[in-house]
Amino acid sequence: MTLNSLAATTAFGKDEGTRPEFSRQCTGRLLWSYGCRFSSQPGLRHRGPQPKRAAGPARPEPPAAVGDLLSGPPAAVGDLLPGPPAAVGDLLPSPPAQPRQGQRIRARSARRTGQAPTWGSGAQGPSSRRPGGHQPAEERSRGRRRSRGTGRAGPPVAAGGACGDTRVGPRHGHAAAPPEGFGSLMQDVLWCFSQVKGTIDAGVAESDIISTVEFNHTGELLATGDKGGRVVIFQREQESKNQPHRRGEYNVYSTFQSHEPEFDYLKSLEIEEKINKIRWLPQQNAAYFLLSTNDKTVKLWKVSERDKRPEGYNLKDEDGRLRDPSMITVLRVPVLRPMDLMVEATPRRVFANAHTYHINSISVNSDYETYMSADDLRINLWNFEITNQSFNIVDIKPANMEELTEVITAAEFHPHHCNTFVYSSSKGTIRLCDMRTAALCDRHAKFFEEPEDPSNRSFFSEIISSISDVKFSHSGRYIMTRDYLTVKVWDLNMENRPIETYQVHDYLRSKLCSLYENDCIFDKFECVWNGSDSVIMTGSYNNFFRMFDRNTKRDVTLEASRENSKPRAILKPRKVCVGGKRRKDEISVDSLDFSKKILHTAWHPSENIIAVAATNNLYIFQDKVN
Repeated sequence: MTLNSLAATTAFGKDEGTRPEFSRQCTGRLLWSYGCRFSSQPGLRHRGPQPKRAAGPARPEPPAAVGDLLSGPPAAVGDLLPGPPAAVGDLLPSPPAQPRQGQRIRARSARRTGQAPTWGSGAQGPSSRRPGGHQPAEERSRGRRRSRGTGRAGPPVAAGGACGDTRVGPRHGHAAAPPEGFGSLMQDVLWCFSQVKGTIDAGVAESDIISTVEFNHTGELLATGDKGGRVVIFQREQESKNQPHRRGEYNVYSTFQSHEPEFDYLKSLEIEEKINKIRWLPQQNAAYFLLSTNDKTVKLWKVSERDKRPEGYNLKDEDGRLRDPSMITVLRVPVLRPMDLMVEATPRRVFANAHTYHINSISVNSDYETYMSADDLRINLWNFEITNQSFNIVDIKPANMEELTEVITAAEFHPHHCNTFVYSSSKGTIRLCDMRTAALCDRHAKFFEEPEDPSNRSFFSEIISSISDVKFSHSGRYIMTRDYLTVKVWDLNMENRPIETYQVHDYLRSKLCSLYENDCIFDKFECVWNGSDSVIMTGSYNNFFRMFDRNTKRDVTLEASRENSKPRAILKPRKVCVGGKRRKDEISVDSLDFSKKILHTAWHPSENIIAVAATNNLYIFQDKVN
C-alpha cells in the first residue's frame, strides 16, 4: 500500500486541504502502511489484580494474528506509559529491592534446572511507590498475590509496539546510564574554548546571521543555516596521534545554497530564504542526508564525496563536447582516474506548496520513512518518497479567524515511538497526540499545562508564557519546554505541572516593559539536552548561555566571547547583579547588551562538546581534558 492510495491528503495549490473522516478500519490500514499497528498485547494496558495461577513453568503466549492487530480500538497513550505520575523524589535511584522468600526458593530451583528465574511484580520500582516509599494496601496485597504465582508477571511491555521498536528509556524514570565522558556538570566538567567560526567585522550583514545549528547522529558533522539561505557543514578532523589528549577540530566540509528568495505573486508575499530548521537523517551509506526548510519549502539534500572522474568517452572529447560519429574509428573503454576530493550537495526531494503559513518546525520520525512539518496552524505528515502530497494530521485553524486564540510554536516526534508526537502553543500548553487513535489528531491524548498564579499575572503574562521550543529527552520519558524566562521539564505521566522548573534570566522580569518596546520579548530561544539527559542548556542575552544540572540542581552561566578565545582557555562563570553593590566579577543587569543573544545551541550526542550560535559567529566549546 502506498501513500498515493490514501485519501486524506492536502490538495496542493489550495489554501485548504481536503480532510475526510476515516473509519477506524481505514485508519488502521493507513497507519499500517507507516509500519504502525494496533497492539493487542495485554501488557500495554493497565493490569489489575491478577488471578491466582497454579505453580508451574510459564507457557509462551500464542502469537497474535495480523487480523487481531488491525481490529479493535487503539490503545490510548495513557495506557502505554508505565506507572502513576512520579514525584521528583521518586526519580532518584534507590537500592534494588530484595527478593522475597518465595522468589529466593524459585531462584534456587531455577539454578538447579538451568533456567533463569523470572521475578514477579513483588519488587516494585521506585517511581511506582508513593512519595516517601509508602504503598497503598491494595498494591501491597497485589504484590504478594503475584509473588506467590508462577512469576509470569514480568516488567511492563514497552510502549510503542506499533512499530515493533522497544528502544525505550530506563523504567520508571531512572536516569539513563550516561555515555562515557559525561559527568557531573559542576564537579567534573571544566568548559574551555575550542573554536570560533565567522568574521570579526563590526558591521554584521543580515544574511550572515546564523539561524539554526544541528549535530548529526554521530557528532561527526555539524550543520548551520543562516538567514541568507546557506547551509555550512563542518566535519570533525581525526585526532592527532602526537597529541592524544587533543580532540579533533571541526573544519568546513561543504557549503551550499539551500534556498533562494522567492515571491508569491498571487498573495503579493515575499518568501525569505532564511533557513528555519535543519534535521539530519541517520547515515545508511557513504552519503549523508539532511532536511532543511525556510518558511514554505522543505528540501532533502544528499551530501556525498567524489574522488574519481571518468575519462575515455567515445562520443565526447576531453572538453565534454560531442564528437562527430563519422570521425570515430576506434572504440575506447572509459576508465576512472583519481582526482582531488570533491564534496557535492544535491537536492534529492523538494516538498513545496503544502503550507499556507510559515513553517516553524520539522521532525524526522523514528521509522525514518516519514517526517512532519509544522506551521502556525497546521501540521503535515510527509513520506520521503512522495513530494506531491502530504497528510494533514493537526489543524487548529478556526472557521472564523477572529476566533483564533493560539498558534502552534513547535512540534517534535517521539524518539522511539513512531505513532506519538508533541506540539506546543503560544498559550504555554503542550499536547501529546497518538496517530493510532484517528487519522486526524485534532483531539490530543494528553494535555500538559501549569496553572497560572493569579498574583503573578501581568500585561506580559501571555507573551512570556508562549513556548518557543519543545524537545523530547533521548529516553523519551520527559519533555523539555522553553518559554521566555524559564525552562521546564515535564514527565509524560504527569500533566498538571512540570517536575522541574529552571529560571533562565529571572532578573529580566523588571525589564519586560523595555523588552516589549524593542521587540526582544518575542525572541524565540531554543533548548537542548546533553547525551545522558542529565544537563540542560539554553541561551540568553549578552551572549550568555545557561546550563542546569538536573542531578545536583546546580547551574552555571557562561559567555561566548572572542575575548576568551585563546586555545584551551577555561570559561569563567558569569554572574548578573540585580541591585545593590556590584562585585568585581559581576555584571549589572542594566549593562546587558540585548542585541547580542544566543538563540540556537546544539550538544554533541555522546561527548561534552557544544556549539553556540552568537549572531554571525559559531562558538565550539568542550570539556577540558587533563
